[in-house]
Amino acid sequence: MTTTPGPGPSAPRVHDLVGVGFGPSNLGLAIALEERRTAGGRAPAALFLERQESFSWHRGMLLDDATMQISFLKDLVTPRNPASDFSFLAFLHHQGRLHDFINHKTLFPLRTEFHDYLSWCAERVGEQVRYGQRVVALRPVREAGRITCVDVVARDAGGHEATERARNVVLAPGLRPHLPEGVRASARVWHSEHLLHRLADLPEEPVRGFAVVGAGQSAAEAVDHLHRRFPRLPVHAVFSRYGYSPSDDTPFANRIFDPEAVDAYYDSPQEFKDELMGYHRNTNYSVVDPDLITDLYRRVYAERVRGEARLRIHNMTRVVALDETGGGVGLTVEDRSTGKQTVLDVDHVVYATGYRPADVRPLLGGLADHCVFDDSGRPALHRDYRIVTDDTVACGLYLQGGTEHTHGISSVLLSNVATRAAEILDSIEARHSTPAAP
Repeated sequence: MTTTPGPGPSAPRVHDLVGVGFGPSNLGLAIALEERRTAGGRAPAALFLERQESFSWHRGMLLDDATMQISFLKDLVTPRNPASDFSFLAFLHHQGRLHDFINHKTLFPLRTEFHDYLSWCAERVGEQVRYGQRVVALRPVREAGRITCVDVVARDAGGHEATERARNVVLAPGLRPHLPEGVRASARVWHSEHLLHRLADLPEEPVRGFAVVGAGQSAAEAVDHLHRRFPRLPVHAVFSRYGYSPSDDTPFANRIFDPEAVDAYYDSPQEFKDELMGYHRNTNYSVVDPDLITDLYRRVYAERVRGEARLRIHNMTRVVALDETGGGVGLTVEDRSTGKQTVLDVDHVVYATGYRPADVRPLLGGLADHCVFDDSGRPALHRDYRIVTDDTVACGLYLQGGTEHTHGISSVLLSNVATRAAEILDSIEARHSTPAAP
């Protein structure tokens, strides 16, 4: 496929594919495109638009010693092309650390190291990406009564807008940090997504300590980091469970992340999809690495032996009030079993309360009227991750992320990035190899 000019002297040029967002999902897609070109095959002409000024992936949680939760073999390429020179092992070889990593005898690299790998990949495909571009609108382009293309309107930091026309759009809007209803982020109340950034910008040294709300991996990591970084201050862990629950990393459970599991999930009736999600939520949601749980418990016990209680666990507890003052935060927590309320006087509260998929409907604009959504406002999707539309839409609208309801739990994780990229490219090429794509 090639990029061709649109009709008329002032029309935008037409790309085969425009990607909205450039996190790991669309980065994996860009690599797959690059490899197809390098191999001498035909590949769609593509452009990716990213609102950030450079590649970045959860920088606010790149904590010291924090490791990845999935094997390095599930990188951006290996499940699709084990011989790829975009693999994590190729990155290690390029950095001169391959033998050191082998001697480390682990499948789980440091998160900072994996971020370096992602950045290394992004730099190598940088010609396909335009950073500092916030996509503000998708506008249908009609020809003979059908929507054949989409005008992707992006705005830079200076407010200047540019339009790119595409036969296919691949949306990768990512996840949005979630705060409980009624909670607003402020200088003293943060989501864990921004932990390191907020700590770096502290105007003064904390004196009262911290509270961390949440029971998942990010919450436990935040508790661990704050407890180590501020060795004289209390750190309160607040969660409604009796204790941190361990993640299920056993081999049979992990098969839920295999590409074959996507087929099985997609073809299942919705009632059974909901059951499967319930069965295997403990592979990813509100669960913690067992080694981290053990380490936190060891510290709690050691402090008890020494007669101090700096790491304080408030289990079976919920937050009922949050009052900011000029000097700190009064966080009122309630014991769910007794009803007793306690005010925690802290400098800052960190909410490690997860993420939600971005709602694509506002971005779709007028195109949303031609798309199919379920009763919960989630888009209906074909197996190839293409949004289901009415017959007037001839172009392709693809979605990476936010597809858990149709494609299973792996759709929000790195596990199937490589395989999904190939499936989307195959779909685009197959649909445009015939004159009338459905």
